[in-house]
Amino acid sequence: MVKELIIDSTPNGVTIALLQDKQLVELNTEHINNNYAVGDIYLGKIKKIMPGLNAAFVDVGYEKDAFLHYLDLGPQVQSLIKLTRIVKNGSYKDKLLNNFKLEEDINKAGKISEVLSRNMLLPVQIAKEPISTKGPRLSSDLSIAGRFVVLVPFSEAISISKKIRSNTERTRLKKIVESIKPKNFGVIIRTVSEGMGVAELQKDLLDLIAKWETFSRKLAVTEPSKKILGEMGRTSTILRDILNPDFSNIYVNDPAIYAEIKSYIHEISPEHESIIKQYKGKEPIFEHYGVEKQIKASFGKTVNLAGGAYLVIEHTEALHVIDVNSGNRTANPENQEENALQVNKEAAREIARQLRLRDMGGIVVIDFIDMHKPQNRKELFDYLKGQMQLDRAKHTILPPSKFGLVQITRQRVRPEMNIVTTEACPACGGTGQIKASIVLMDDIENNINYILCEQNEKHITLNVHPYIEAYIKKGLFSRQWHWFFKYGKWIKVKGISSFYLTEFHFLNAKEEEIKL
Repeated sequence: MVKELIIDSTPNGVTIALLQDKQLVELNTEHINNNYAVGDIYLGKIKKIMPGLNAAFVDVGYEKDAFLHYLDLGPQVQSLIKLTRIVKNGSYKDKLLNNFKLEEDINKAGKISEVLSRNMLLPVQIAKEPISTKGPRLSSDLSIAGRFVVLVPFSEAISISKKIRSNTERTRLKKIVESIKPKNFGVIIRTVSEGMGVAELQKDLLDLIAKWETFSRKLAVTEPSKKILGEMGRTSTILRDILNPDFSNIYVNDPAIYAEIKSYIHEISPEHESIIKQYKGKEPIFEHYGVEKQIKASFGKTVNLAGGAYLVIEHTEALHVIDVNSGNRTANPENQEENALQVNKEAAREIARQLRLRDMGGIVVIDFIDMHKPQNRKELFDYLKGQMQLDRAKHTILPPSKFGLVQITRQRVRPEMNIVTTEACPACGGTGQIKASIVLMDDIENNINYILCEQNEKHITLNVHPYIEAYIKKGLFSRQWHWFFKYGKWIKVKGISSFYLTEFHFLNAKEEEIKL
């Protein structure tokens, strides 16, 4: 599988497209001044305790208070509260936690009012970005992610990704990390650590320790509701999480981001440095690599599939609903059951892509085409699970119900990607009405009079729809000849098939449009 990353930088932000075998599978947008990205750490101020919800509302500077549930406090929240208090008092000089005495874990079934109080200061990490009318979702179980490992303060545990299945490799990695990790810090070993040596793991861990030292230093001087430590940009985060030998090219159109990415890849994976290329073409980068067309075709209510079938995707406040329709598919008219299975598998592959592409989260209900054989329903379920394995978001898939419905829950940490694929009609501006065609020639003649008599243009060309061109040129004494005798200048008339019926533009002798 060949993977490519296309990065489009604009004044409004950065859009990152992930392509697998030239097909768009993920689209991420990083807006300028996005201050509430997942992983950012803020010095929160507890505004309100909600015993009924067993949660608290926290001021992190967003227009709506952020939400912190008891289950997201983390077992060592008392140690974090203690550290915050003594750092703010100026009595803690150690940058790490070597001489720090950990507090006892909180009760898993406890009450939030027993731990937090109003106006208390507490470092919190963004777990979910603001979505719709909701503020950010928070966690005080802090962690700092690197490429190979994740650093977890106030812990001694070493966890290893379940995707690393070799017991020998798991033991090797655990021994390496045990020998290099600092006291009172836990470590989560990520999947990409498999096969890595001591040098790579140690360098990654030292980078994370340096970030913790920055956090400790800034905590002492940060004002309430302000950011203490920011996560990397979306571009670097994606590269950190998904960069592997499958990547063949990374194209970027901005010199500054190109330099930033090259520097970052040089640090984490020097052998991949050659795949980064700066795009210098004249047309937009997404159009050049075919991304723009895929975006327009992939977003929207209806998504067409290659075999003639199509999906209808609806969004409600509570869930997403996807309906699979066979359309004019007649691949196997003799066997409807087999035909339904093929359409459903084709739809399952596209649905797995759509979930990643739109970053759809929460509950997703899929209405597949009915199949009567249990083995076919199981085959579809297994196929859908296989397609969803490429999805980095946590998800759960339930087997088809007796009504043929499949339910998926998918982790949502950012607002859903929603791109409008329809355009306002250029003729009516979206109103559904256009200027009366009977006055079109009057408009054209008034503009000709203005351009020739008041602007003193010598040579002009009128671009119109081919139908209007034919009307202007028809007959022995045409409109074109009428203008020649009236103004003493020959006006070229050119038909443009892409124009709508009442559209017209004037060009000067240099083929530049004359602004009216």
